[in-house]
Amino acid sequence: MDYQIIFNRCHETYRKNREIWEHSRDAYSGGADYIARALVKHVSEIDLEYLERLRRACYFNYPRKIARLITQYLLSVEPQRENADIAAVEDFSRSGLRANEVMRQFSTLLTVYGSAFMFMDMPFFQGEVDAERKKKENLRPGARVLSPLEVPDWAFGEDGKLNWIIIEEEISPDNGPFVPAGKYLRRVLWTRDEFFVFRRLPSAGNIELESCGLNPLGEVPAIRVADPDGFGSDCRHYFEDVVRISEAILNNGSEAQMNIVKQMFGLLVISDTFARGAKMLENSAPGNGSGNGAKPKFSHLLARSAALWETPEERGISRYISPSGADITAIREENLMLKRELFDVVGMPLRNESIQAQTAESKAWDHHQIRQFLVSRVDILEQTEMKMWELFNRCDNTIPIPHVVYNRDFSVTDLSSAVASLLQLSQISDSGEFRRELARTGVFLLEKLKKISPEIKKEIIREIENA
Repeated sequence: MDYQIIFNRCHETYRKNREIWEHSRDAYSGGADYIARALVKHVSEIDLEYLERLRRACYFNYPRKIARLITQYLLSVEPQRENADIAAVEDFSRSGLRANEVMRQFSTLLTVYGSAFMFMDMPFFQGEVDAERKKKENLRPGARVLSPLEVPDWAFGEDGKLNWIIIEEEISPDNGPFVPAGKYLRRVLWTRDEFFVFRRLPSAGNIELESCGLNPLGEVPAIRVADPDGFGSDCRHYFEDVVRISEAILNNGSEAQMNIVKQMFGLLVISDTFARGAKMLENSAPGNGSGNGAKPKFSHLLARSAALWETPEERGISRYISPSGADITAIREENLMLKRELFDVVGMPLRNESIQAQTAESKAWDHHQIRQFLVSRVDILEQTEMKMWELFNRCDNTIPIPHVVYNRDFSVTDLSSAVASLLQLSQISDSGEFRRELARTGVFLLEKLKKISPEIKKEIIREIENA
């Protein structure tokens, strides 16, 4: 059988977005390699000048900051998992990552790429399995987050579930410390009934079937999630625009930085008479007296960092010129505007520099916009985790399906104003139920200052009810 088709397969969504995904990944990673890719060379810029600007450039990684902030807000309060298997929660990936950490990975990939996969991994074993062996060898399912770059092809059935999926991995086999390390490419095909592991040999490029087996689940052990605001509407994901705005800030900042350098080390302007005389001297001189035949050199390179010359009628006086400070100020103001628009694009508007000058309606609208964005995203995380627990249960029925509830209260509260309001409200009525409701609100505000364990919170609420 010709297995080459397995390594040639490529989903249309993957084909159309692979370059964009790689660009977003590089922007999230940052570093010198990404700066070399994103920094734009001017038409009139010579190589030496561009290389200097490249070495000086610094990248403010706004794409990573945005992705990290979204995830931090979403999981700022730990999800409630009633009746969950403690071992699975503490090691959700079977590689040491807790459930919260796996979901953080998933949230970040969903932000950066607009789509992500959650895959259920199960170790292979032979023979009978009792409770002692299961605990000793950790024989239970685990969750693994996959970026869309790791899943080149897939297909859905009429029931809305995956029919099959192909996962691509770069494997570095461990052959011991005395054997040189090597790599090879592996693709794993999962269907509802079987799985096949193929590998491409690095030397000859031949493809061979490494292993295969039955899939006892009866369904593909993976979940594909796409951001409904992007690929769900057959549109490109908004993070591509985030990256482009961030690159504009990078290039503007590089220009401002070089303008500061130009102010400190101005551009030399010399008279045309001196330039012509120096050139004549260079052409007529037989050497420099050292015996090696070398001639004196005079640079007449035209560039932003090289010397310019002019005719005596224009000025005739050698001098230094440099950009004005107003140019740098204009660039910095442009970058501040781009930064505000950048965060507003993703629904996370920056707070006004003068919070007192911002109207109450404006602040309420900003907070409402952030809350709605986070609530719509947290629904996706909650549903995805629930589906993973269901897959865990299908694989191992001793793992119960917990009731998972994610936090949806993302209100931004001015605590001092809220506490002052509670104290004023307490003067209105001495009614027991009214005061109990004020006390419940106080517990809510207390949680804004300090995380309260569910047990202590229940005890406080019980005391309020009985007061």
